Amino acid sequence: MTDERPTVAVWKFASCDGCQLTLLDCEDEFLAIAGAVRFAHFPEVSRASVDGPYDLSIVEGSITTEEDARRIREVRTSSRRLITVGACATAGGIQALRNSAADGAYAGAVYAHPEYLSSLGTSTPIAAHVAVDLELQGCPISAGQLLEVITAELAGRRPVLPSHSVCQECKAAGTVCLPVSRGTACLGPVTRAGCGGLCPSLDRGCFGCFGPSVGANPRALTEHLLEEGTTRAEAARLFATFNVGNPVFGDQAAALSAPERQGGQP
Repeated sequence: MTDERPTVAVWKFASCDGCQLTLLDCEDEFLAIAGAVRFAHFPEVSRASVDGPYDLSIVEGSITTEEDARRIREVRTSSRRLITVGACATAGGIQALRNSAADGAYAGAVYAHPEYLSSLGTSTPIAAHVAVDLELQGCPISAGQLLEVITAELAGRRPVLPSHSVCQECKAAGTVCLPVSRGTACLGPVTRAGCGGLCPSLDRGCFGCFGPSVGANPRALTEHLLEEGTTRAEAARLFATFNVGNPVFGDQAAALSAPERQGGQP
């Protein structure tokens, strides 16, 4: 009997596997999905792998080697739909910090024998190499958002995903605004919702794990941070984390790291 279920492939590039594990952590919901689709390639689940074409490919990780660049082109060719999940796949990830460093500077600091490494000079998102049908931000991604995306793909509809900021999540949860009440440096006003305002609920400023929200104005936030006593170096480090490869955050980090311009503009 022919298995007519949609075929799904899950691919890993340069990443920690955390976003793939988010799907497995769904447990009961994952079992329901596994019954509705046929996982043709998913190394975290099984060593079995079936050649494409695939109805849907879910890609985690950034492109950091020539082999990565070749392999993602093959994945794209064999996939009807391709979605990228997580900060690595959508913005280059934490490894994109090396993009603005001197050639080999970080490798020499981390590895005893960097001469054995073979990698590209930059870490780039999947969309810099092939066409992507949907990007799902997060470090790691939200399980609820991932389930919504997969369900929408199976139903042939557009997924319902938030475009507003973490601030709205804090308001909804009744979390006191840390920047206002305590002067805590926080990226909540410019970060896409998805975490439920986790860090602010634990008295820590938002680190921007879900990348910039739609219409984010990092320059305005930076002006506020500097007025409240945050140093330029501290503000630059705040923007230069999980999503430094996203121009909205990365350009702001670079501007803050550069010598102050006339008039003290951030």
